[in-house]
Amino acid sequence: MRNTAKLSTAVLAAGALTFGLSACGSSDSGSASDTSGPLVVAASPTPHAEILNYIKEHLAKKAGLDLEVKEFQDYIVPNTATEDGSVDANYFQNQPYLDDFNKKRGTHIVPVVTVHLEPLGLYSHKVKSADALKSGATVAVPNDAVNEARSLKLLAANGLITLKDGVGSEATPQDIAKNPKNLKFKEVEAAQTVRSLDDVDAAVVNGNYAISADLKPAKDALVLESAKNSPYGNFLAVKEGNQDDPRVKKLAKLLTSPEVKKFIQDKYAGSVIASF
Repeated sequence: MRNTAKLSTAVLAAGALTFGLSACGSSDSGSASDTSGPLVVAASPTPHAEILNYIKEHLAKKAGLDLEVKEFQDYIVPNTATEDGSVDANYFQNQPYLDDFNKKRGTHIVPVVTVHLEPLGLYSHKVKSADALKSGATVAVPNDAVNEARSLKLLAANGLITLKDGVGSEATPQDIAKNPKNLKFKEVEAAQTVRSLDDVDAAVVNGNYAISADLKPAKDALVLESAKNSPYGNFLAVKEGNQDDPRVKKLAKLLTSPEVKKFIQDKYAGSVIASF
């Protein structure tokens, strides 16, 4: 994508290694970043980097913001890179995912401003409706704790399964109480769910990966997550202590501007929903 730095697999691995080394050498939860240079933001390609690049090309100069966007295909390195200072901020995740990540990895990432929701959807190359799934069908779901639970809740909300009472944001297939279609679940990395559609009967796919694969969630999903009262809004995030960075404040204001809301509405037509 124009004006976007794309990272190779080797660079991603190096970033992860850098985080591991820095984590061993410091337990400081705060960091005062250098605010004199460009604001470097890690983002998923779609829609996050697209939204940031719209800001970079149309709004940042007038606001006095030097913005650099780095694309990441996964959901791990953007946080570890933010923690170790390789980037200044990230934009790709929701609160349940961040809470789980901070708890498990000892990171200190905090949200700044919520921008949009990407409804999770069930997709298939083999059937035209969820009801048409046959007994014993295989459904791919993301293998990270938050998105797997979110996927199961989506299926439960649409009557495909029933979850045990009291199951929260850590639900797994073992928490299914009723499975009338005897669905089988294939747990894969979130980025692989859309790529698994030719190998499984259906897959629950995060909105950003669906859009990247030219799927239109509002049109193509067999069932789609409701945006009402959703805790899964995606936000700009930084390492704790960097919330007052003037560059971050400028970007937060631009991300929630009328211009960005219109861009989201026009470009994504309901497949991405502004949260402000």
